[in-house]
Amino acid sequence: MAVSLEGEKLILVPYMKEHVPKYHHWMQDPLLLQATASEPLTLDQEYEMHLSWCQDPLSSLSLSLSLPLSLSVFYEQTFIVLDKAFVEGKFVHRDPHVEAMVGDVNIYMNDLDNPQLAEVEIMIAEPKSRGKGLAKESVLMMMAYAVENFGIQVFRAKIGESNGASLSLFRKLVSLFLPPSLPLLICGFEDVSHSEIFKEVTLELPVTKPKREELLYLIGNAVRHT
Repeated sequence: MAVSLEGEKLILVPYMKEHVPKYHHWMQDPLLLQATASEPLTLDQEYEMHLSWCQDPLSSLSLSLSLPLSLSVFYEQTFIVLDKAFVEGKFVHRDPHVEAMVGDVNIYMNDLDNPQLAEVEIMIAEPKSRGKGLAKESVLMMMAYAVENFGIQVFRAKIGESNGASLSLFRKLVSLFLPPSLPLLICGFEDVSHSEIFKEVTLELPVTKPKREELLYLIGNAVRHT
């Protein structure tokens, strides 16, 4: 079974079959569909998507450490975000903990020209868990995981121009925890393009030496459950 990553306020766990019904329920919300640029699927289609993802060897977290970077061009990783405030009892790795499921975070490495570029997506679907810093921590932990395991050098985010909360999150993204050697001066993502047709802003963040140190420090302080 793949690893789960525990941070200060959340736990990132692999996307399991037990998560599908709740995820499907979220994606009936027109606002979430618009924010994530998604198309509505039936429950059966969601199960098929999950099965396809599980059967794709490049989507297996357990294989990630041994994959050559050249094979990571079409790699996709999804973590379900658990809000630790809603985990019933003690967290148990391999338990889906659907009661604490509040969103998901994804990375895609699908740029043919740059296999060391990863696109990041975040969704906190449960209103009760918004405004608590979970989106920020999820994105940072996913980025840290990607830098550690795949040597990612550039992160990209594509966000609807009307999604002010997400734009602000990425533009102001600074780590929750910094190594003692680094001052608090690391900026977030910067706008690189704007599509009038798709009403979408593209932002990027290069992984400089200080940013890499920041992210590796973060993932080094995460609790890993295997």
